[in-house]
Amino acid sequence: MHTVLLLGNGGREHAMAWKLQQSKLLSKLYIAPGNPGTALLGENVNVNINDFEALKKLSLDKQITMLVVGPEEPLVNGVTDFFHNDPQLKHIVVIGPDKRGAQLEGSKDAAKIFMQKYGIPTAQYQTFTAENKDKGAIFLQSLEAPYVLKADGLAAGKGVLIIDDIREAQLQLDEILNGKFGAAGQKVVIEQFLKGIELSVFVLTDGKSYKILPEAKDYKRIGAGDTGPNTGGMGSVSPVSFADKSFMKKVEERVITPTIKGLQQENIKYCGFLFIGLMNVDGNPYVIEYNVRMGDPETQSVMLRLDADLLDLFDGVGAGTLNDKSCRTLLQTAVTVVCVAGGYPDNYEKGKIISGLETDTPGLIFYAGTARDKDNRVITAGGRVLAVTSTGNNIEEAREAAYKTISAIRYEGMYFRTDIGNDLIHLTSR
Repeated sequence: MHTVLLLGNGGREHAMAWKLQQSKLLSKLYIAPGNPGTALLGENVNVNINDFEALKKLSLDKQITMLVVGPEEPLVNGVTDFFHNDPQLKHIVVIGPDKRGAQLEGSKDAAKIFMQKYGIPTAQYQTFTAENKDKGAIFLQSLEAPYVLKADGLAAGKGVLIIDDIREAQLQLDEILNGKFGAAGQKVVIEQFLKGIELSVFVLTDGKSYKILPEAKDYKRIGAGDTGPNTGGMGSVSPVSFADKSFMKKVEERVITPTIKGLQQENIKYCGFLFIGLMNVDGNPYVIEYNVRMGDPETQSVMLRLDADLLDLFDGVGAGTLNDKSCRTLLQTAVTVVCVAGGYPDNYEKGKIISGLETDTPGLIFYAGTARDKDNRVITAGGRVLAVTSTGNNIEEAREAAYKTISAIRYEGMYFRTDIGNDLIHLTSR
């Protein structure tokens, strides 16, 4: 039996808490800091996820046996190393890579170097700093539009720009290197644009063996038809119609296996999730990025299709016996639609009262940017407010159930995309 501490406060963590709560191995679940949704499944504790000394005190006070790290920032900051190197904490199983492993997400440049070293297919690229930005402007001219610029470090999901105009791309290169994304933009990766369809593949590994979890497709743009600025994610669908056995075999052979072997060769202790952002280019997988945790809002769709005891899988990660664990995928389709605050991803207001959350609906409502006011009402507290997830025998059924659930929810300024999954329906019907 495990007493689990789950770090994070988003829709991803609510979905993981929902799945963990179903485990026969769970004794008690704490979430730091959590949200009003996670509070229905465990005990929220108001602790900063990057305050490692506070996490230590909490872990000792609550006799935590497993730490599950939801977001990337604590991993990049070294929370796993902190627990492993502390004599009082080292017995605690940590689900999340160490600081070196977290560099796969913490540095776009480090990830690209890793991919090149281990022969993992990815876009042509070069990395530039303020010292050689003139060479960056010249490199942009060698590429065809659109131009892809990536801040090297963590930029809260906003550090990737895709620009059609060469002059605008050169201007943005200057702006990033001059501090547009703060310290995250001290280096900029410029890469070739890959034309294809995106796919998120999720792997859980104990550092030697791995399990491939249900794949998903997410929707980053704010507007219908993939228009407008990028967001943290407006929805997701799982499964993805083109990710058939043939394509996934290529993913495993060309991407997953060499990645795990590369981590071993680098002597990186990697125990946790590996999120591989892929582009399907004419039937061949190319890696766009690595993340060192589950995606949001993909987790919400993935967890509904995961036919396994999540805590039992985590047990296998900690013991190095993941290969012996059962991990199946349900055949049903899951669709997640994210409801955001008006004005998101730019300026938006908080504190709007949310109604309709108690209505009997066909979908699950995962809380994200939410809080409770002094009268104990659930209110908006972030840009992405709720993630509504439903399942069905196909995308049409799952979509219908998700949007039916959303129709009961109200708050001032509420916005959501109405076309999540439509592109995959059209892809399937060709």
